[in-house]
Amino acid sequence: MKKILSSALLILLSICAFGQSHDTVKTAKTYLDPVINLVSTNLNYGAGNSALSDYKKSVLGAQIGISFQAGITPAFSLVSEFYFSMKGGKLKDGNPLTSRASTIRLYSFELPLLARFHISAFHINAGPSIAYNFYGTNNINDQTTDLSFGAAGFRRLEAGLQAGGGYTLHTKTKRVTLDLRYNYGLTNISYGQEMYNRSFVISIHVSKAWKTNPFAGK
Repeated sequence: MKKILSSALLILLSICAFGQSHDTVKTAKTYLDPVINLVSTNLNYGAGNSALSDYKKSVLGAQIGISFQAGITPAFSLVSEFYFSMKGGKLKDGNPLTSRASTIRLYSFELPLLARFHISAFHINAGPSIAYNFYGTNNINDQTTDLSFGAAGFRRLEAGLQAGGGYTLHTKTKRVTLDLRYNYGLTNISYGQEMYNRSFVISIHVSKAWKTNPFAGK
């Protein structure tokens, strides 16, 4: 996680330095982008399982879908996304829960809705998200089994909060946006014990603005 954060900060600083000579957009813009994001994800087991903190490891995943930014004013947009997402986390060998190394993978469809505030070329955004976990696996000691959903296993529906920020470089015809975001799961996804999804997302968007913006404030 630290390496990913350091790399993300270096990318952001590089883009900022390169973009200082470019004018920022002065009108509200609307964009529709494909989403192919890198995700670092882990599981939080609640305050009652603090002994697991030394055994947790992140796993890499991806998000694939679409992102829609509706420009309301030059300083404010609404962002809605829909994507397939890979979540989960690892526990190292010797952990108090499974004793052996284990990896849980969840495969979900997720829909966040964010308020995005633009400050010159920078932005911050935050808002709720809902997800539907349609499949999952548990690998213990190199033996993989499917997760069960229902009263004896995992919950399919979950809710969370997403927050972060980024930087946009505008060219004559396109924008290039770097967005860094943290996803904080609010819903316990397991019936048997406390378990919450946590993830850090790095995304880069390259797209053209709509010629006519139907969402711009008058």
